[in-house]
Amino acid sequence: MRPGAFSALAATQQNPNWEALIRRQSPLYVRQDEVRNEFERDYTRILHSLAYRRLKHKTQVFYNIENDHICTRMEHVQHVDSVSSTIGKYLGLNVDLIHAIAMAHDLGHAPFGHEGEAVIQKLTRKYLGKNFWHEKNGLYFIDKIELLEDDNRCRRNLNLTYAVRDGVISHCGEVDENGIVPRAELFDLDTFGTSGEYQPATWEGCVVKIADKIAYLGRDIEDAYRLHFMDWEQLLTLKGFAQRYGMKTINTTALMHRFILDICKNSSPQAGIAMSEECRQMLDVIKEFNYQAIYHNKKFVPFQHYVQLILSELFQVCLDAYDGENTLHELRLRNKVYPSLMNEFSSWLAAYCTFDYQGPAFKWAAKIGRKSKNEKIYGRLQTRELYIQAILDYLSGMTDRYAIELFQELIRY
Repeated sequence: MRPGAFSALAATQQNPNWEALIRRQSPLYVRQDEVRNEFERDYTRILHSLAYRRLKHKTQVFYNIENDHICTRMEHVQHVDSVSSTIGKYLGLNVDLIHAIAMAHDLGHAPFGHEGEAVIQKLTRKYLGKNFWHEKNGLYFIDKIELLEDDNRCRRNLNLTYAVRDGVISHCGEVDENGIVPRAELFDLDTFGTSGEYQPATWEGCVVKIADKIAYLGRDIEDAYRLHFMDWEQLLTLKGFAQRYGMKTINTTALMHRFILDICKNSSPQAGIAMSEECRQMLDVIKEFNYQAIYHNKKFVPFQHYVQLILSELFQVCLDAYDGENTLHELRLRNKVYPSLMNEFSSWLAAYCTFDYQGPAFKWAAKIGRKSKNEKIYGRLQTRELYIQAILDYLSGMTDRYAIELFQELIRY
């Protein structure tokens, strides 16, 4: 494939869907001296957000946040950005859009990696009768939860463009497929009902989707090796894979290089974002190895129990405080027992509720309300379901470290 073969299909001003791709849910404030395009603005809004900063203390696969050499979710996001932007630049796509989607694609991911996601999914099904999946929650976080200060120090919703939001909810790479082609319809993103149901609406989103799939394979193997997750027989199996596919070793650098070159060579507007059959087979073989040797390893069982305990107990303690429209008052009454959890959760809630905060006891809440110009998604906490959603949103935004600190407060006497 020649360089720039996708340039006529890129998400640029020449694209017939350009206005729809850069549309936001509400107009973004304008600076007269602005030098960035819409996707560059998205990129910096993501970079400046607290949700992005928290990725550095969220588990990717291995819970080991004190070990500087173990991959965190922030590092994973950077790997996806590196892989996808390299491919996108060669193909002639809009790299600014690719950077923004890659940076945003795991915002709002649950703490403790997929183990934490499984616990929140279980709680969501039990109490709200619906599914929780991280791509949908990522879009929800971008649209409803994450707040960013404007020039007047008022906090507003992140308000990203349609193209970036679409890339986030459609980035699931777990479905085995080759030749990814964008969908034609730019429909309401609430149409997504399950993970991976629809392809991205842009070629840039398709590139991020395949990059997300290949970025973690070698990195997870490196971490598993460093943490002694694999036995000698499994290490010999990896060596055999390398020999079978003409490689010296199986690691992050070698796999990324091989897959990037292969995708650049085999992708076309007709074939989609595609791999050769050999690389597709190699990816599937290594992915299957990772599932057997790493992701389903019995060493994860104690971690699963630990995560279940932490998140379910934090959930229950918050739920016990529900008292309809008096819930904020009830939370504050309990701050002598659980000062960090009750104070911080009630302060967080104050930004998303529509209470008319009166009296000196709620001076703190009134101040938060004045500075928060976001959508008030929990109303007056008039139903238990609204409050439960608020608890689950709070939990899903936490870092591993923060969740553990709050849990330690529950067992401290």
